[in-house]
Amino acid sequence: MQLRPHRLGLRARITLAFALGSLLISVALSASTWAFTRESQLNQRTSEQVDSLTRNSRQVRTALSSGTPPENEELSTFLVQLPTAAATTVVREDVAESTEPSTTQSNQRFSFEDVPTSLRDTVDGGVSASMRYRVADTPVLALGIPLPSVDATYFEITEMAELEQSLSLLAAYLTGATILITMAGALLGWWASRRTLLPLADVGTAAHAIASGRLDTRLEVANDPDLTVLVSSFNDMAATLQARIERDARFASDVSHELRSPLMTLAASVEVLETRREELPERSQAALDLLVDDVNRFQQLVADLLEISRFDAGAAQLQLEPVLLPEFLSRAVAEATQIPVPVITGIGSDDLVVAIDKRRMAQVVANLIDNAGKYGGSATAVRVTRLDDGEHVEISVEDRGPGVQPEDRERIFERFSRAVSTAGMRGSDTGSGLGLALVAEHVALHQGQVSVHDRLDGEPGARFVVVLPIVDDLHDDHGDDTDLSQVVDLSQVVDDTEGSDRS
Repeated sequence: MQLRPHRLGLRARITLAFALGSLLISVALSASTWAFTRESQLNQRTSEQVDSLTRNSRQVRTALSSGTPPENEELSTFLVQLPTAAATTVVREDVAESTEPSTTQSNQRFSFEDVPTSLRDTVDGGVSASMRYRVADTPVLALGIPLPSVDATYFEITEMAELEQSLSLLAAYLTGATILITMAGALLGWWASRRTLLPLADVGTAAHAIASGRLDTRLEVANDPDLTVLVSSFNDMAATLQARIERDARFASDVSHELRSPLMTLAASVEVLETRREELPERSQAALDLLVDDVNRFQQLVADLLEISRFDAGAAQLQLEPVLLPEFLSRAVAEATQIPVPVITGIGSDDLVVAIDKRRMAQVVANLIDNAGKYGGSATAVRVTRLDDGEHVEISVEDRGPGVQPEDRERIFERFSRAVSTAGMRGSDTGSGLGLALVAEHVALHQGQVSVHDRLDGEPGARFVVVLPIVDDLHDDHGDDTDLSQVVDLSQVVDDTEGSDRS
């Protein structure tokens, strides 16, 4: 499988765009600055050397056109005295009736042999010329001018090393400036992206708050006209979503309440029939048993729907009480199943006291035990372990079933959802599909987490884990002066009016 390349985030892309833009602009400016400076300096140096060549060539021509031309030694001394820093050379034709030209040069580093042949030929042709080249890795500028009146040519060779060093230093400065400008552009891009994306961060925070259940979250109206549309659209979307969820929650609650009365009548009628079960034919008894099971399942579904609707409406509240956790779990397990399930406590957990809502946690234990009985054969153990951080306790329920596939381990806590791995057990399933969803809601109300894993001992089966914070000071969650006896538990009120709920 071919992996897709990782795409940079929006902030990184904006920062990179600023950095690349700064790099391109600084490179263009540096290159043009260096080229202009180089051309300007070379032209200036060439112009200075041309002026020097012109002045000195006049003096050489005057010296050679005198009545008695100087000898080579005298001419060499004369060349050294010329006001120039260049190496000078005079080439005279047919001196002393010789067929070879006579060469006289100043006693300096460069000689006539260092003059390129092409430059010699050009000057010999009667044309003044110049050439830049290197002699033993030293950059030089050679200029030549013909002196036809005295049958001679005059050359000057000037070192350009100082100019080359200056240009190299300028290139280094421009390179450093390019790097600094690029870094400054990247910093500017990072700052601009942070400022630009700040409204999106607010949108993300608001969206997270809405996803967490705070449906009344809204964005503040922005003064920026470019953000007004975004803010208004988001707030309209949030308001529509809140209205839709509240409408659905009211619908579920209203339906549950409307079903409660006929359901109670139906349950009472079934109880009457059960009292006269022995008088019924065998087929009628079988039908009555099915009816009893369905009525019980219907009652449980209505109770679960009412409980879920209270969570959706935000009416669910905790009534925290300090309990000895191992003892509480033993009683909750005994009430949830007739099958003996051991409660195993970890090191340091025998006398663990925590503050919980006993009714809700009893329903959590009952639903997990019931789930293990339906899909896991039965529960094998309930374990209590105080975690290493000392601030949380772990309650786990293990079973001996086929376990839960990794892809189903989050979905099974959704409403009306069951794991794919239990598809073959649907025929005997009498659950409402809300048991684990209620577990997740009750645990979340306690600021805890619930998850499912494989058993730690390697045996087949699932291990449902509930992690709760250890709250031993009730004032932590209810303020310093909260009177817990005045906290109204709406679920208890409903339980008293509608009948039974798992507790």
